[in-house]
Amino acid sequence: MPLERFEDIKAWKLARKLTQTVYNYTSQAGFSQDFGLKDQIRRASISVMANIAEGFDSQSNQEFNKFLGYSLRSTTEIQSHLYVALDQDYISEDPFQDLYNQTVESKKLIMGFMRYLRNQHS
Repeated sequence: MPLERFEDIKAWKLARKLTQTVYNYTSQAGFSQDFGLKDQIRRASISVMANIAEGFDSQSNQEFNKFLGYSLRSTTEIQSHLYVALDQDYISEDPFQDLYNQTVESKKLIMGFMRYLRNQHS
């Protein structure tokens, strides 16, 4: 069954949840005062969602894959920012692991979707 809306894509749904979690943690004391890091990690999380959505309206699977690649890289950016947050004691180990695990799952879904699209005819 073809996807009719970007909101039906599992990777987008998980990216939405990841973004919500990023916003929750970055609103807490300490983290919320580091405006640069807070802004950067939030932008990266939004980028994961946005690129999946934007790619959905691509004219080809190859073009969609390009946007999924951007989304994948933004997920890796979140992972890197999480280490800064951990090192600065903005988050403890448990929230770090929670967010990091969500990024890992997001990356798996994005990469799986990329493989799927590469195997389909454009």
